Formats: sequence, structure tokens, C-alpha cells
Amino acid sequence: MVHFVGAGPGAKDLISVRGANLLQQADVIVYAGSLVNPQLLEYAKKDALIYNSASMTLEEVIAVMEEAEQRGAMTVRLHTGDPSIYGAIKEQMEELEQRHIAYELCPGISSFCGAAASLGIEYTLPDVSQSVIITRMEGRTAVPKSESIESFAAHQATMVLFLSSGMLEELAKRLIAGGYAPDTPAAICYKATWPDEKKILCTVQTLAERAREEGIQKTALILVGNVVAAKEFRRSDLYHPDFTTEFRVGRNEQGKEKIEKADERKRRTRKEI
Repeated sequence: MVHFVGAGPGAKDLISVRGANLLQQADVIVYAGSLVNPQLLEYAKKDALIYNSASMTLEEVIAVMEEAEQRGAMTVRLHTGDPSIYGAIKEQMEELEQRHIAYELCPGISSFCGAAASLGIEYTLPDVSQSVIITRMEGRTAVPKSESIESFAAHQATMVLFLSSGMLEELAKRLIAGGYAPDTPAAICYKATWPDEKKILCTVQTLAERAREEGIQKTALILVGNVVAAKEFRRSDLYHPDFTTEFRVGRNEQGKEKIEKADERKRRTRKEI
């Protein structure tokens, strides 16, 4: 069996309990060394075979998994954050299916969640933003034309950009061209939840300047939108005393409910008479 495990955003103790248990049981571990915190390998048993996939091709990774399977060993493929976001796991799963090798996925806390926790923000504030767009700049690998930065910027939703911290001047131009005002709040979150994390609050137009000042070129998430620095927002309806839910009657409805119950008692009394 091969287990794809989300390592979480960085901190050793932010991997899931299931993920940590799988690491402790694994005979073979193939980890994304360019992104995964190496402290997570402290969960591995002493005789586990450990491979850093940063220098490996897909074919080499699959060969390690196949060899482990042939000798009855259990493999953990350790990806940063959550494997489903920029984890390149679909191609691995298809190769395993062709070889009739069973696999399972263990989700992890994505770095975009870790960044929000580090910055102390909520992505979905009422009347500010109710949507989060996760995307990246086009670099050496293409992005579908329908998913351009400009087209997403036009929504004015919260945007989180992976794999884009080395292209911030171009990113800022495209965000502004798409509709974000130059003074739209933004943040650069370098290695969120790691011991050496950095959190830089800025604006869209100062993204590149602030990154240069801090010496940040990679391993950072870019957050864009008014939620980054929101001071005014409407409180949640869910916990508002006037709002009725499945589990609680709101104050505005309580009076109506009392009248309806009283009327019902009167009707029953008349019938009995």
C-alpha cells in the first residue's frame, strides 16, 4: 500500500494524527524535500528507507514505490500542505493504478490555512469577501488561458497565490490590470508556521518592494484582498441573536412563536368546550 500524506503547512506538530501514525509505520518514505519540513522525518522508524524526491523524476519515484510493494513494504509519499493542491499526485496515482498498486490519500492542512492562522485573519468575512481563489502565476509551466490573474482579479474576492513569490512585479501589474486597486491590502507569508516564518503586510503595489527588502524569493504565499486588513465587517448571521437557525429561534421570531403557541392553545380550548 502507498499512502499519500499531507505534511501540513510546516510545523512538525501540524501534521494530522493519522499522517503522523502512517509516518511511524512506514517502511519507505518519499518526501518532497524542497518543501517539507525535515523535522517531520523524526516520526520515521529507525530502519525506514527515506528518499528525497526533490532530485527525482516521476519514474524514479514510482520505481521506489513499486520495489517496496514487491517486497511487501508500506510506503508513505509525503507531500507539503495538502497533497491535492499543487501536489502533482494524479500522475502518480495513475501510474500506481497501471501497476495494480493500492493507494490511499491522507489530507493535510494546506499552507493557505497555515498562513491565515499566522496572520490572524478570516478569509470569508460577511460583506467583505465570501470566496477564496487559489491560483498561481504562469511561470515555466503554463496556466489555462481562462484562469488568468486578470480574470480572477475581476471578482475582487480573496486571492491566495502559490508559487508566485519570485514574480511579484508582474503579479502586481496583472492584479491591478484585472481590477484590484493599487492600495488593496496584501500579505507575503514566508514559510507559514515554520520557526523562521515571516509575515509582511503591504499592498498590491508594494508587494515586490517589500519582498526585496525582506530577501524573499520563494517559499512564500501571497494573499490579496480586503480581508487581509479588514477593520469593518458585518457580524456573522449564524450567531446573531435575531437570526433563526435549525437549533435556535431568533429574538425576532420568539415573539411570533409565543403568539402562535397562544393562539393554538386557544383553538384547542374552544374545541374542548
